[in-house]
Amino acid sequence: MDDPSITFAREIVARDPMATFLGIRLEEVRRAYARLSVFIKPEYLNAHNRAHGMILSSLIDQTAAVAANSMEYDVLLVELKINYLAAAAPGELITAEAKPVDIKKALSLWAVDVRNASGTLVATGQALGYHRIREKTKD
Repeated sequence: MDDPSITFAREIVARDPMATFLGIRLEEVRRAYARLSVFIKPEYLNAHNRAHGMILSSLIDQTAAVAANSMEYDVLLVELKINYLAAAAPGELITAEAKPVDIKKALSLWAVDVRNASGTLVATGQALGYHRIREKTKD
């Protein structure tokens, strides 16, 4: 039987309406880990014909949210810090991986790296999550 926390992260959090609208796709989720990706569409470009920080920050936020919610808590991200390190070009697939830096009872800190298909680090981020006890769903 599948872990209910992994199922929640995969079926609910990874399919959130904004992420779905942006085309952010789940590649892998397991306890305290997630990998998501997105293709850089023309509408995601800035004035310099490179990926706008908005799509990178959205990918980082969503990847951290999926990883954080793969545990027994409902996690709300309350802070996001991003460093943009390289350009992502139109049509490029970028992939983000989230891993925990520290997990406490009420807070967790997540590191998220975004890479292009050749492995270049495009951006790195940190997300701070606030934990709430997950309410059991009624069947």
